[in-house]
Amino acid sequence: MAACSTTYFEAGRGFAARAAERNNELLAQQSRRRRGACTPEVYFSKHFDNTRLVKAPDPARVREMRLFSAAITILFSLIMVYGLQHFSAIENGYRVESEKQVRDQLREENRQLRLSEAQLSQPGRIDKCPASWVLPSRSPARWSIPPTA
Repeated sequence: MAACSTTYFEAGRGFAARAAERNNELLAQQSRRRRGACTPEVYFSKHFDNTRLVKAPDPARVREMRLFSAAITILFSLIMVYGLQHFSAIENGYRVESEKQVRDQLREENRQLRLSEAQLSQPGRIDKCPASWVLPSRSPARWSIPPTA
């Protein structure tokens, strides 16, 4: 009757699970009763001499390990080649950008040199330009005093 009674906490488990647990408890109690209450358990260490053992060759495993090593080597090589290409592409991008900056700098310098060449080759042109750029002089009548508020 005690084995079939259900407590509040055991309600979620099935009958078979509760019966199996109870059977395991009873089996453990029986084995303890047979040995006696205070039977000491003594373990003796055994020393094995394995120096004379020789590992048998396994050609299938050796073949598998060679195949695995070859596959890993090929994979590593492919990853290294990809990394080399990737980083060289990045390096080329930086090099192209610096070349563009040098090109722009040289273009600006070339423009400045052409302007100075044009100024030196035609000095009369230099005298005409400022005359056309002269601003009208400011007469005192055009000056105005801001009103004070």
